[in-house]
Amino acid sequence: MKHVGTIPLETDRLILRRLTIEDSDEMFTNWTSDYKVTKYLTWHTYQSVETAQDFLIQMEKDYFDLSTYVWGIMIKETHELIGTISVVDIDEKTYTMELGYCIGSLWWGHGYAPEALERIIEYLFDMTDVNRIEAKHDDNNPNSGRVMTKCHMRFEGILRDKGLNNNGVCDEVCYSILRREYGY
Repeated sequence: MKHVGTIPLETDRLILRRLTIEDSDEMFTNWTSDYKVTKYLTWHTYQSVETAQDFLIQMEKDYFDLSTYVWGIMIKETHELIGTISVVDIDEKTYTMELGYCIGSLWWGHGYAPEALERIIEYLFDMTDVNRIEAKHDDNNPNSGRVMTKCHMRFEGILRDKGLNNNGVCDEVCYSILRREYGY
């Protein structure tokens, strides 16, 4: 697959950018320490800012690999860093990328997640040769599915007892969009 890495992107209200070690306090405060955010995720709620620092130190190294796609989501108007959106899995054989995202609970319901997701879908289809972009969510977290639907991703089905997150084993709901469907 053709990879281009994480470059700065913008939407009407958001800046999507690489994370740096300087983001550790905001990352910890705004979403990684909030169990409401991590409840349906595969990584545990951070207990200290040092955990965020360790993640960001590794991320700064990972950005040298062009197959790393991880953006911090920042509100343009306030310059608050409120979450992340990233490619969490790549299947080189089928030209598939799986996306994941999380937003601090204080910013839920403002349309930031679909705005970021739509921009990342556009970027990946325009700049890489990905054919399929997919995302999954815990069946008990339907709001995440609504984000995917708003971005023209199609519901594909429920993978029973397929996922594992902070609640244990769960059903995963799968959505995707194909290159030939892109452009709406």
